[in-house]
Amino acid sequence: QVQLVESGGGLVQAGGSLRLSCVASGGTFSTYDMGWFRQAPGKEREFVASRSGSPTRTYYSNSARGRFTIARDNAKNTVYLQMNNLKPEDTAVYYCAADQKSVTMRSEYWGQGTQVTVSS
Repeated sequence: QVQLVESGGGLVQAGGSLRLSCVASGGTFSTYDMGWFRQAPGKEREFVASRSGSPTRTYYSNSARGRFTIARDNAKNTVYLQMNNLKPEDTAVYYCAADQKSVTMRSEYWGQGTQVTVSS
């Protein structure tokens, strides 16, 4: 069983930055596909970014590309999401996900979520 714990969310003004962290335990971190999803009030959960283990592959949603950066530190069992130039439409609960194959809306493991609120 894999446990994921997110942190780093908060309240920020439009144009500001936040860095989210997700610490994994209970598995072999380097073998997981890791990613971030978000769910805004009244909307469905959506993909944000992902970072595979080996071989290394990185994917971003159209909204995230150019503003967000996903990174992973296998030595610390941690995946990060650096979010720059935040917009009000980025407001959502952000969830860390892990899967032995590929992260999807049906990923095997999920964190509890961390709230990101961007004011206009």
